[in-house]
Amino acid sequence: MDKRVVNGNNMKSIFKHFTEGCESMVSNLIVEQVECFDIGQILESGQVFRFEQINENSYILIAKQKRIKLVQQPGSNNLMIHHTTVGEFDEIWKAYFDLDTDYKGISKTLSDKDAYMKAAIEFGYGVRILKQDPWEMLISFIISQNKAIPHIKQCIANITERYGDEIGYDHDTDKTYYTFPTPEQLLRATEEELRECKVGFRAPYIVDACKKVTSGEVDLNELYILSASEAKEKLMQIKGVGPKVSDCILLFAYSKMDLFPTDVWIKRVIEGMYFEGKEISLKAIQTFAREYYGDLAGYAQQYLFFYGRENNLYK
Repeated sequence: MDKRVVNGNNMKSIFKHFTEGCESMVSNLIVEQVECFDIGQILESGQVFRFEQINENSYILIAKQKRIKLVQQPGSNNLMIHHTTVGEFDEIWKAYFDLDTDYKGISKTLSDKDAYMKAAIEFGYGVRILKQDPWEMLISFIISQNKAIPHIKQCIANITERYGDEIGYDHDTDKTYYTFPTPEQLLRATEEELRECKVGFRAPYIVDACKKVTSGEVDLNELYILSASEAKEKLMQIKGVGPKVSDCILLFAYSKMDLFPTDVWIKRVIEGMYFEGKEISLKAIQTFAREYYGDLAGYAQQYLFFYGRENNLYK
């Protein structure tokens, strides 16, 4: 097995040693000493939908139009990435997994807030916020409305199989995987065809998203340079995109970390932890999160979401 070893805390210097002459060579990379990183917690934290668990320690991930296999042993700070190249790691996966962000410092700052936050971070210490594709996040979170995660994953799989390009067959899962269709590819789909992909009432929302993105009425690249409030306003021009969906898109694709997506789990957790179980409006929760967590609100949300959902808190 061809292994390229990359150090998570000193990637640049060690990475250079292995790039010469092997930029296009498909390899099995070992990323060493990655702190605050648990691939299972990351993938199971409700922010990504195109993955499959092979066994306790291994996952197939489809992202950035690629298929990779991720392996991490329990308690290990090392991550093995199969079916990639050294060049792809530097160009794609390093940013995708947010490996340059100091999660140790972030978790320390949030843990010092209160005992609730400390417990959430201790439970989900390996959670990170991925930097995903804006178009894929737009369609994925339109689909996510009032759907359980397994159903969301199936709808997305149906769409990619029908409208995406084949990536390849995987022996571990005995499945063929496909790229996420571009706006132009998905524009060919009718509402009826999308309903056949099991998206239900969301079909016209997807059609509207395709039209507005391909026409340039909504420029997804522009959102990177806009403030969170300006970007939300732009996204909400698309049918079916409300405050929660736009917050998710902006957090998981654009790293707008001052946002605090609020679904039923987060609402229950915030009410239970900070308001003695009293029902609080979504607006009040948003205000609380913005004032209490500040620029780390997005990180706090992800820790709390994972902690609350995995432990069925405040049901």
